[in-house]
Amino acid sequence: MSKTQNAPGGVRSKTVVDYLNDENVRAILYQIIAIGLVILAGWYLVSNTLENLERQNISTGYSFLDLEASFEISESMIDYTAQSNYASALMVGLLNTVKVSLLGIILCTLIGTIFGIARLSSNWIVRKLATVYVETFRNIPVLLQLFFWYALIPNAFPHPRDAIEPLPGVLLTSRGIYLPVPVADNAYTLMGIAAIIAFIAIFFINRWARKRQDATGQPFPMAMVGIGIFVGLVFIAYLAGGAPTEMDIPALKGFNIRGGYNISPEFMAVLIGLTVYTSTYVAEVVRSGIQAVPNGQWEAADSLGIKRSVALRKVILPQSMRVAIPPLTNQYLNLTKNSSLAVAVGYPDLVSVSNTTMNQTGQAIEAISIFMSIYLGLSLLTSLFMNWFNKKMALVER
Repeated sequence: MSKTQNAPGGVRSKTVVDYLNDENVRAILYQIIAIGLVILAGWYLVSNTLENLERQNISTGYSFLDLEASFEISESMIDYTAQSNYASALMVGLLNTVKVSLLGIILCTLIGTIFGIARLSSNWIVRKLATVYVETFRNIPVLLQLFFWYALIPNAFPHPRDAIEPLPGVLLTSRGIYLPVPVADNAYTLMGIAAIIAFIAIFFINRWARKRQDATGQPFPMAMVGIGIFVGLVFIAYLAGGAPTEMDIPALKGFNIRGGYNISPEFMAVLIGLTVYTSTYVAEVVRSGIQAVPNGQWEAADSLGIKRSVALRKVILPQSMRVAIPPLTNQYLNLTKNSSLAVAVGYPDLVSVSNTTMNQTGQAIEAISIFMSIYLGLSLLTSLFMNWFNKKMALVER
């Protein structure tokens, strides 16, 4: 037992007061009390909720996921019918959310980068047009933009009976864009496998090319080699699968278009609205990242005779990414979470399907907990990937 000096001739044991006067002990004690209060509050909320639900004869649990959904979903990336269960319905909503979020992240990055660079252009017209774009769409609430695009898109195209055909098999109508698609065949499965193999091969070749350049200073034409590997392997798989050519071409049948793949007005409204809104913030992130790079980097590139476009791509942008990645992560997370507003224009995302499930089953708490957990998971996965990418781009001190 620890002792404390009491008098020249003796020692005594530490008392409770002595421990409470110790800052480290008090810090631990406060944390224990805080955790206990949180657990107590959680226990009270859960027990009170379960008691109220039991009083109202409302069953709890997630067993309803195995029940028949009994409602249709207009857009689905997997096989789904009204006879499918609620778990399948929620999966459809999740995939629709992931689809619009992933495409939105890719498009807003490309568009935002272009406008971010344009805002620093020496051309007055280009610079001002980029500024107008950013300041206009950044200051309009994203929900209003979704309503705007949803009202505009159906009215921009004619009725299916008067569909516009800009390309063979492509139809533009008020009910969406219809595209011809290949009829299902085993050859396309082989092509998918070949594409995965090509990506793996490109990854390892790229690693080898970087080590080679670091050792010898000689660049390797990775872009052309990568394209050649991907196209070559996929084409070989296509030929090995019998080179199928049958296409499912959309055509007017009755009062609607049948066949092909439909890009609905709801999906286009959500994708365009989220992309345009988020791209304005991405543009500002890119602009600030470029401005954070010292002007000496531009001067060094000029002194070596490097073109401004090459210097921007090879020298400035890679350095600016180290500044831009953290705020870009926030914008990607915002886009993913803003996709929940898709329910306002009728796009069957996770929130829309969960709302229908909740209304039909009465399992409000369970349904809400499911899509809250899914959005949390999507956000954490995005953060983990961007944190990994940020560490990969960081300068390593020697």
